Amino acid sequence: MELRQLEYFVAVAEERSFTRAAERVHISQSGVSAQIRQLERELGAELFDRSARTVTLTVAGKAAFEHARAALAAAGAVGQAVGEVTGLIRGKLTVGMVIGCTVTPLFDALAAFHRAHPGVEISLLEDNSDRLVEEVRAGTVDLALVGTATAPPEGLDALTIISERLVAAVPPGHPLAEQSRVTLRDVGAHPIVCMPPGTGLRMVFDQACAAQNLQPVIALQASAADAIADLAARGLAVAVLSASMAAHYRDRLTALTIDDVETPALLALVWRSTHNPAVRELLVYGRRAFAAPRPA
Repeated sequence: MELRQLEYFVAVAEERSFTRAAERVHISQSGVSAQIRQLERELGAELFDRSARTVTLTVAGKAAFEHARAALAAAGAVGQAVGEVTGLIRGKLTVGMVIGCTVTPLFDALAAFHRAHPGVEISLLEDNSDRLVEEVRAGTVDLALVGTATAPPEGLDALTIISERLVAAVPPGHPLAEQSRVTLRDVGAHPIVCMPPGTGLRMVFDQACAAQNLQPVIALQASAADAIADLAARGLAVAVLSASMAAHYRDRLTALTIDDVETPALLALVWRSTHNPAVRELLVYGRRAFAAPRPA
């Protein structure tokens, strides 16, 4: 029995797919299948039920799964323990980033971390904030940049990067552009373009509407601020964004703070623990990168 076989076994169990597991461990699907078959022969039992489209664990597979994860964690801990003594950090670091949010300081932090610790393999993935939070809780993502209405999310540590009010962004000539102040009810009188459910900004907006028993028409949804701004600039709907997002489009959109939505939209780094020295070190670079002044 080899550690790589246990790694492939855990990957297939978590991904519920030989194809996705192969992509995750960076070898061919046939290679993963062959190693799993060899492991099953050594154990004398089938670990997966392959009869359905989604691969599931057999009773034997369920019995082996947690032990396999523990064995991999123990093997990783050996390298980490030696690395802490010698000043070297090795291993893997999985970082999550909310979809549609290109945040340059995070990339700066990753680049600085990589230069200092080239022995750490970095993976970066995008997803909705709520799914990233769950993946951090589950331990499949080490650290993530997420949008949220609360910081920290329950059970996690967090470093708030941005805390901003919601704004309504409209093109010149729009009725709201003539008002000196706008309320949530004013915004809800028009079709709205906003980020999809699962994002922190949308969570703040939905909670504010629910508190006032408002049911605005979300006519359009987009994950990227650029798309939301483009749709609003064409007069299709009122954009709901955070203040800094809307600031990028001041040449074509007027941003109006929604007066009665006081709960800010937050952008935060979240993590479950800092037992992993790579997480601790990346947080150092993250704090440094986000604290640095940005070009005007």
